[in-house]
Amino acid sequence: MQEEEVMLHIWEMGDCYVKDIVSRFPEPRPPYTTVASIVKNLERKQYVKAMRKGNTYQYAALIRESDYKRTFMSGFVRNYFKNSYKEMVSFFAREQKISSSDLKEIIGLIEQGKEE
Repeated sequence: MQEEEVMLHIWEMGDCYVKDIVSRFPEPRPPYTTVASIVKNLERKQYVKAMRKGNTYQYAALIRESDYKRTFMSGFVRNYFKNSYKEMVSFFAREQKISSSDLKEIIGLIEQGKEE
């Protein structure tokens, strides 16, 4: 289980408790303490905020999903593909995880973006 999975659940639910996040996972569910630790890390990174509710905390996202994805992908490309999106696309092409028609569509999107 990764931070991204927990963030997806938080975005889907809005304000939520750790027990709510745990309940969204399929069986066998991760331990409550594991999810709580991930949420604490997300809070430390200022991706979520904690609001005290009685003797527990309710959490809400502080970062938009699109901003999180941008940050995540930048780190992913930096760490695994020498900070090169070209390397990343080449990898997926070599592994046959992306088709030539997909690549043509991506090129079209890039060219369209340059015109705007």
